[in-house]
Amino acid sequence: MNNPSPAATFYQSIQRWRWQVFAITWIAYASFYFTRKAFSIAKLGIGEDEGFAIDKEAMGNLDGYYLAAYAVGQFTWGILADRFGPRVVVLGGLIMSALVALLMGTFATLPIFATCMIVQGLAQSTGWAGLCKNIGSFFATNERGRILGIWSSCYAFGGLVAGPFAGWWAYSVFGDWRAAFISSAIVVGIVAVLFFIFQRNRPEDVGLPPIEADSEELRQEQAPRQSFVQSLLTIMQNKHVLVLGIAYFLLKPARYAILFWGPWMVNERMPEIGKVAAAAVPTAFELAGLLGPFLIGWVSDKMFAAKRFPPCVISLLMLTAFLALLVPAMYSGSIFLVVAVLFMMGLTLYGPDAMLCGAAAIDFGKGNAATAAGFVNGCGSVGAVLGGVLPGYFDTETVFILFTVTALIATAMLVPFWNSKPQKAA
Repeated sequence: MNNPSPAATFYQSIQRWRWQVFAITWIAYASFYFTRKAFSIAKLGIGEDEGFAIDKEAMGNLDGYYLAAYAVGQFTWGILADRFGPRVVVLGGLIMSALVALLMGTFATLPIFATCMIVQGLAQSTGWAGLCKNIGSFFATNERGRILGIWSSCYAFGGLVAGPFAGWWAYSVFGDWRAAFISSAIVVGIVAVLFFIFQRNRPEDVGLPPIEADSEELRQEQAPRQSFVQSLLTIMQNKHVLVLGIAYFLLKPARYAILFWGPWMVNERMPEIGKVAAAAVPTAFELAGLLGPFLIGWVSDKMFAAKRFPPCVISLLMLTAFLALLVPAMYSGSIFLVVAVLFMMGLTLYGPDAMLCGAAAIDFGKGNAATAAGFVNGCGSVGAVLGGVLPGYFDTETVFILFTVTALIATAMLVPFWNSKPQKAA
């Protein structure tokens, strides 16, 4: 029996680690959505809990606290992930997120909830920048569009299953909104253990060479260490990263309005379908999100030769139409029409959402992948505050007219960069 050649052994080893890291980082980010969506599901029961009755405006404020902390964390953790590696940053975030969710499921007072939402926002924000950097270390520039397109299905999948999962435990099994937090915390705690066992920061950590000879890690080792402020200023002077951040700021409110208020909106207009169904209907949005990032990544790599902006512009033009159609669909009273519009919104929103803060941010980050991804996602997270807060104060019609306008502005901002291409793309 012939022994495999050294070249074959090396290939098997690098492939094994590439896909092991892909899998564990995918699972890690998907798991964050369990503790992220727990409050949106718990809202359905909190509104009827005489012992802990908080109104719609207070719920909107709590979402605002979370999203503000999440935005601050995005600008911070990306720089720290570049400096100390994703392993420490993301693992700490998973553990912190699980503990905070357990606390919210145990103690129901407004001050505790407000504090916990801030801490939860900081914990959740450890994920995106660090994990994008992690993927970027194991996959080359000319394949990242496809790989990150597939990988970015993690947050659509997380949102898809987290809501029904928490809703089932809370309202079908225990009949108590607190179970939404506790069941979600258990999931994230288990994933934290798996992440510790299976994740590694880069190929060099397991005795393998970097994926690209001019890898980000080598450039960082050769460059002088920048301070926190210098790292942020360097990224802000990058015109591509800056426009990605502004466009993402304008785009992200719509996704978070559905993420945080979708169950509430459905339950408010169709109370006859019940709380579990109200929690499940908005998952049509996340279901489409499983496909959107992959499609836009494939189109970017194969049809536009690694240009990231053209497929984003095309998708966002389609998104504006479906944003405008959502409220009329709700007025129709047809649950099937609402599901269809939400699905198409997810298909056309999740693609550019993943591309702007994932492959495009890494490609144009020029050696500061986590910092760039964190900056772009941080800008989006500032916009997401509007998605979390505005539905608590304004009617759905007004909110989605605003989101339609902001999506059009984001599209117009990206058009001048149509022909921009990452330097190392083949």
